[in-house]
Amino acid sequence: MKRLARLLATSGLLAAALPGLATPSASAAPTTPAYLRQTPAWHRCSPDRPAAYECATLKVPLDYQRPEGRTLNLAISRMKSENPAKRRGVLLLNPGGPGTPGLYRPIRTNADMPKDVRDRYDLIGFDPRGLGESSPISCGDLSEAEVGAGGAYRPETFASDVSWARGIADKCREKSGDVIPYITTRNTARDMDVIRAALGERTISYLGYSYGTYLGAVYSQMFPERTDRFVLDSGVDPGRVWRGMIQAWGTGAEPAFERWTRWAAERSDTYGLGATPEEVSATFWALVARADRDPIIHYGEKMTGDAIRADPWLFFDAHAASVVIKSIKASADQAPQPPGGTAPGASGKGADRKGPGAQSPLGAVRAAGPGVDAGGASEGPDATPAGNATAVYWAVVCGDTDSWPRDPEQYARDAARDKVKHPLYGDFASNIKPCAFWQRPLEPATPMKTRADVLTVQNEWDPMTPLGTGRGLHQALKGSRMVLTLGGEGHGVYLSNPTACANTPVNAYLSTGRLPAKDVTCHNPPPTPDPEGAGAR
Repeated sequence: MKRLARLLATSGLLAAALPGLATPSASAAPTTPAYLRQTPAWHRCSPDRPAAYECATLKVPLDYQRPEGRTLNLAISRMKSENPAKRRGVLLLNPGGPGTPGLYRPIRTNADMPKDVRDRYDLIGFDPRGLGESSPISCGDLSEAEVGAGGAYRPETFASDVSWARGIADKCREKSGDVIPYITTRNTARDMDVIRAALGERTISYLGYSYGTYLGAVYSQMFPERTDRFVLDSGVDPGRVWRGMIQAWGTGAEPAFERWTRWAAERSDTYGLGATPEEVSATFWALVARADRDPIIHYGEKMTGDAIRADPWLFFDAHAASVVIKSIKASADQAPQPPGGTAPGASGKGADRKGPGAQSPLGAVRAAGPGVDAGGASEGPDATPAGNATAVYWAVVCGDTDSWPRDPEQYARDAARDKVKHPLYGDFASNIKPCAFWQRPLEPATPMKTRADVLTVQNEWDPMTPLGTGRGLHQALKGSRMVLTLGGEGHGVYLSNPTACANTPVNAYLSTGRLPAKDVTCHNPPPTPDPEGAGAR
């Protein structure tokens, strides 16, 4: 899983208080702003896509406080319900991010969603502002090291880290500084309401994953009267945006690491990493120390200790972690590689990147940050140029909130502290980011004060939005219910696994609009035995 400003006079103001964002009524129709009176010109998206998959482009204000000024394109798509008698309305889709496009999402959801749920909605995709087909922004030519979310903290290299962060901020400001302050979650939520109006709908339903949970939460606060059935899957904690969410990768990795040591110890005959959790842990940290002293040559590449621990999400998949660490250990011991050994990344790419997972053994598979959705890295029709994804990622992460420290030394102190408290990834997470040098946000973060009768969904072992952040989202949204999959692994729950126990309550909610009477905890069916023959994963 893989990579990762810009004030209202009063922080509690809602969208209705902004010019042109008041709820339209029949008597006020003549004053409804033009951007809320658009009619999409639908057309087939592409000859090589299904004919039912249609696209259109709307115009949205760059700055909603100046709605008659500059505009941005907003690319939208749809796949209509094939059962008008059952149709309830529209279901907007967001796969995550920031920096992940969603225009293609209706095709994927159409293929995965049960027909009785699918019949109730037109599926609506869109590329968020600044991304993909929606007036894409750029930070110019970024080096491989500038695509990602930051590297490990070491006092002797911190000056270089500061230069890295400042350099990205400077490039983004130089290339897209007139637009970047307006690429924020609040403005994307406003764009969603433009989509609603253009579709002629009184309300919208919504399915959002990962970053999309925060976008949906913000919409529910800005437009509560427009919020219908909202499913927020793999939750971002609104109280942690955004530095705290990145730091959650460090804190969340520790229990996953401990769980992995127990799993590997139970299969010591297969993986040879130790017969007790303590021995497995000692094996791992000995490899890290060894690689820090003298990089390990692994599949022809030098691997440092920082590279070994650069992927905090590896340990959420105990089987994959065991295979990888066994392979690295074989390289360190100059022993033959075991069957199924894993080379670093894909074709060795990403060794110089500063993003999470970019220097890790599974970097190309698991790296998080810009351009990643709840199913992993965006590829094929969902792919976005790395420079565009990176620009949108930092625009949102830095521009949504003014909580980022501005003193580089604060990052150094925090990273040194967290390297001790959370040794697997804490220093990566707390190290300096471009947000230290970003311009101040134009608006404060959105307070979660309005009741939101929405459904949140969470895997227990989610690597990118750990359980704690999912619970934080649920607690922040008064009136919400939570579906928790105990033992569930991976980022993204609903429709990610046809046998996932969470599918049933989510399908019921989307079909009926009735939330569960109380929070739901369920267990997935037992997984299949792992290919090493060492028992269930």
